[in-house]
Amino acid sequence: MTPDSATLTVAQRFCGPPQSANGGYLAGRLARHLDGDAAVITLRQPPPLEAPMRVEATGSGARLVFGGALVAEAAATTLSDDHLVEPVSFAEAEATAAAYAGRSAHPFPSCFVCGVDRSPGDAMLLAPGPVPERPGTVAAAWVPDASLGTAGEVAPEFVWAALDCPGGWAVDLVGRPMVLGRMTATLDAVPYVGERCVVTGQARGAEGRKTFTATTLYDGDGRVLARATAVWISVDPAALGGR
Repeated sequence: MTPDSATLTVAQRFCGPPQSANGGYLAGRLARHLDGDAAVITLRQPPPLEAPMRVEATGSGARLVFGGALVAEAAATTLSDDHLVEPVSFAEAEATAAAYAGRSAHPFPSCFVCGVDRSPGDAMLLAPGPVPERPGTVAAAWVPDASLGTAGEVAPEFVWAALDCPGGWAVDLVGRPMVLGRMTATLDAVPYVGERCVVTGQARGAEGRKTFTATTLYDGDGRVLARATAVWISVDPAALGGR
């Protein structure tokens, strides 16, 4: 659990929209202040970049505050296996990248996780493409580089990040731009740097401005490493500095 007060700063490198943090990465950073392997993070406003935010312990978790305003809330939780998205092979996941919609029209092309205006070693470069014959399902191949871990293991916040964007691309993120509103994730293990991993994402319905998704991270042997559900909120990308 977090001490009574701590700070959390997100570097520009880890943006989602160009002026705010990637939601999954921020959620993973905040989840580090909780006990246990599963957490639910609710984002209340776009998290700023390069600015210290205050992490405050609460009776049931933690909250993130900036300039007197609530940025995010975190609480320990559980997540059942009902939310697993079926795996595909690494080769199949690599092949889906050819149909990644973000290559031609990305609302936030500088996103640390799935952006197309980034370089290898600077961003994760996930390219979730549709899985043939599985409507509403995408897959992305991921080989974590050394900048994402220490002692050979990927840091948990990058696992959260990997579980984030593939959910959004399981729906029409080009025609319906969205940002993360809430993410619930549980980590059974983290991958190794250089390991061939696959992230699968699936649409799970919509209601008004909200879209519901699930994602699962698999290691090179097809073993579940982590899983998540998310609530996405449709937005005008121009209001967040996007296209």
